[in-house]
Amino acid sequence: MNKTALLLLNGEKPNAMPDSSNYGIVCATDGAYKTISRFNIKPDFISGDLDSLTEPPKDVEIIHTPNQNYTDFDKVLKILFNRNYVDVHVYGASGKEQDHFMGNLHTALQWKNKIRLTFFDNYGYYFLARPNEVIRNCLKKHVSLVPMPSAEGITTIGLQYPLLNETLRFGDRLGTRNIAITNHVEIAFKTGDLFIFIND
Repeated sequence: MNKTALLLLNGEKPNAMPDSSNYGIVCATDGAYKTISRFNIKPDFISGDLDSLTEPPKDVEIIHTPNQNYTDFDKVLKILFNRNYVDVHVYGASGKEQDHFMGNLHTALQWKNKIRLTFFDNYGYYFLARPNEVIRNCLKKHVSLVPMPSAEGITTIGLQYPLLNETLRFGDRLGTRNIAITNHVEIAFKTGDLFIFIND
C-alpha cells in the first residue's frame, strides 16, 4: 500500500503539481482548496478551521479542526499520522508571509521522529536531514545547509566547498549556496538538526 501523501498548504501557489495518482492519499488545508482544484486534483480530504472555505465541496471529506493552539499544517499531519502515512510531500509551505514559512519549519522539527517531510516550491525542494543523506540527480544545483539551531560533525562529499567534521550554528555560520560538483552528494552529521535546501 502506498503510504506517501501529497499535501498542499496555503503558501505560494506552485507553478505545477505532481501526478496525484502516484500518492496513497491527497489532501489540502482549507485555504489551499481552490488552488488544488485549479490543477484538477480532487483531494481525499480537506482540513482546517474552515475560515477560508466559503463553499465546502460536497464530494470531499471535510475535517473541521478549530483548535487555534495548532496550525492547520500540524493538524493535517496528525490526521495523516493517525492514518499511518509516514512520508509526506508538501507543496505551498513557503512564500507569502514568511512567519508562516518559519512556522512550517518549526512544525517539521516537531514531527521529525514520526513523519518524513519533503517540501517542494517553485525553486526546488528542502527537507530536514537524517544523520546520513544521499542527494541524487543534483549536479550543478545549489545545495544549502541550514542548522536549526545547530548541527555538529558535518561531513560532505560532492560539494564544491566540502565540510569535514564541522559545526554549523544559526547566527554564527551557515552553509548556504554551495554547489554540487557530482550527480550524487553525501551529507552526514553527528548531532543537531539540519535542513537541506536544493535549488536550481
